[in-house]
Amino acid sequence: EMASELSESGRQVAAYVEIRSKAHEELARRLGRVVDYLILVGEDWKIIPLENIIADLQEEDVKLIAAVADVDEARVALETLEHGTDGVLIEPADISQIKDIAALLENIESETYELKPATITRIEPIGSGDRVCVDTCSIMGIGEGMLVGSYSQGLFLVHSESLESEYVASRPFRVNAGPVQAYVMVPGGRTRYLSELETGDEVIIVDRDGRSRSAIVGRVKIEKRPLMLVEAEYEGMKVRTLLQNAETIRLVNDKGEPVSVSELGEGDRVLVYFDESARHFGMAIKETIIEK
Repeated sequence: EMASELSESGRQVAAYVEIRSKAHEELARRLGRVVDYLILVGEDWKIIPLENIIADLQEEDVKLIAAVADVDEARVALETLEHGTDGVLIEPADISQIKDIAALLENIESETYELKPATITRIEPIGSGDRVCVDTCSIMGIGEGMLVGSYSQGLFLVHSESLESEYVASRPFRVNAGPVQAYVMVPGGRTRYLSELETGDEVIIVDRDGRSRSAIVGRVKIEKRPLMLVEAEYEGMKVRTLLQNAETIRLVNDKGEPVSVSELGEGDRVLVYFDESARHFGMAIKETIIEK
């Protein structure tokens, strides 16, 4: 009642609840409907009570703050039910914990990539090579995929295998990304070679509007397959990539629709991300590098 009265008087109200039982969980739910900030502390912290509270209060105008002991607990709190808490509270044992959580927050915050409509200038089969399928622990929808390319400064939006085909079932967790030497975007604005990825690594999933989220790699498959060269240009900037030559491999056109590489032709437009920074061990730096 006091929290309600204070809120109605126009004051900012915060509540602090230790989750030790189902009754405390219910108290947190009730307070979350009237306060501005709800600080949650768990003596024996479990993910289920946090899931319940987040799910119940996701439509309420309240900021959820979870008290955590370390960066692992912080990750659980911030990623629970994809929405996560709005923040974490920690009493650090040393300065490194603060740095670790700051880095975690930077990676979790969704980054938007400005995708440009590049015009296909060349597309042709070039022979066989080792290509990489990236199987993630996340389900991707229509319009989602990964940023992949032969040049770190220009990456194509390669669509996930989330569409049905008369030949194969959909694999919405997978991106048939390209050959082993291609770059792929990963958290922190970095790129890695596809051949470097392994189980437990993180990659960035990007949709047709440029919104991104991180995903865990569950498996990487490398197999010899026929490849196709795709070259595109946007305002004088050229970008190339190699993709498996198969109708189930898709890019995303300028209307945001997945389009098979087998149907692409010169003059078609596809979505590409350009980054003018050079790369040093995957990190963006200010340097002149020519890629051909």
